[in-house]
Amino acid sequence: MKFAPLPLAGAFRIDIEPKGDERGFFARLFCTQEFSAHGLATQWAQCNTSFSAERGSLRGLHFQRPPEAEVKLLRCLRGAVWDVIVDLRQGSPTFGRWHGERLDEANRAFIYVPQGFAHGFQTLTESVEMLYFHSAPYAAAREDGLRWDDPAVAVQWPLPVAVISRRDAGLSYLEKLEPIRI
Repeated sequence: MKFAPLPLAGAFRIDIEPKGDERGFFARLFCTQEFSAHGLATQWAQCNTSFSAERGSLRGLHFQRPPEAEVKLLRCLRGAVWDVIVDLRQGSPTFGRWHGERLDEANRAFIYVPQGFAHGFQTLTESVEMLYFHSAPYAAAREDGLRWDDPAVAVQWPLPVAVISRRDAGLSYLEKLEPIRI
């Protein structure tokens, strides 16, 4: 696996290294030893999937507050997404900044999202399936989110929003969110 630090401290893009032959390929998706060598989480409490039918669908920007703050490891299994993370860590030099990466079924890349980051994505194709690993179980009382169109963050979404949940459309602006203390 290739670990590439992203511009927001603690976040990584992880690319697999397929070993191919006449049958196709084989690749490592996770290795405790390699993740540990980069100082990354190696314990996953939950594994989830999401499916979005329509191109332009938007999910997020979600996070959980301490003490149930979570690390996420994400990959697009089918279709393509514009995957976005936002640093919400109190005192971070990149607080309020965002970073986006294209994840798709062809590049097979992962995004490693540290605690204290909001995460969301917009589907670039129809029929998108995402895979998520979470370091902490879902805790409804600790879930929170950042509004997708907050002008203070100014995420550049590639498409007009076709579908968004009522919950996500009503999330808070950065100025009203309590920063996350990690």
